[in-house]
Amino acid sequence: MGRALQKARIDAGLTVEEVSTSTRVRIPIVHAIEEDDFSRCGGDVYARGHVRTLARAVGLDPAALVEQYDAAHGGRPSPTPAAPLFEAERIRPERRRPNWTAAMVAAIVAVIGFVGFTLFNGDGGGSRSTHVAEGPAPAQKATGKPKPPKVVAPPPAPSESAIAAAPKDKVTVKLTAIDDKSWISAKARDGKLLFDGLLLKGDSKTFQDDERLDLILGNAGAIEIFVNGKKVADEFEPGQVERLTYTKGDPEVG
Repeated sequence: MGRALQKARIDAGLTVEEVSTSTRVRIPIVHAIEEDDFSRCGGDVYARGHVRTLARAVGLDPAALVEQYDAAHGGRPSPTPAAPLFEAERIRPERRRPNWTAAMVAAIVAVIGFVGFTLFNGDGGGSRSTHVAEGPAPAQKATGKPKPPKVVAPPPAPSESAIAAAPKDKVTVKLTAIDDKSWISAKARDGKLLFDGLLLKGDSKTFQDDERLDLILGNAGAIEIFVNGKKVADEFEPGQVERLTYTKGDPEVG
């Protein structure tokens, strides 16, 4: 398989450096894969992604080479939950729900205090009563300067979160290749593969699940991310590989 990639690269008139630049796969890894050495790929998931990316770059069938890789390495790997394979991994915890019990207790205490204060001031001081003579209310003196009119602030312009609105009962992630192309992989909570391929510059992909989405970005610096209708402010470097997990609610910056 590695020799096939090397031969196709040479037949296409490409150098290892040119393939590395176009695929964002580092030069040492390209050399190692062409020698059938996958120990530097970081695991089966990344090895399969590199094989698929290199195959496209040199004009070979990616599916056929991935099948050869699976056959030589014990078959297609089963989906695994997100694990800290990279230091850049970030897990977004779910937001805490409000404590309604504490709020109800505080409201009851406030009502009891208000009732007690009213009874104390109305009856606790004896049967005092105040008589007010009836008559026309005195007119307010006119002031020399009229009160300035209240300034009503204009409604705020629609934010990016309003433009990219998403249902609150699901987790929704929109990826857009802004500066360059990037290989991406997206999986649902049950391990189902939603997408595994190249996102070209200017293209967008939207993924949705009831609970969680697991993402791998091969060139995270080129990707703009919206999660649950809110833009994620993470600043990634070009060529940086990121493994990310998002759930329902507002995305939190890790």
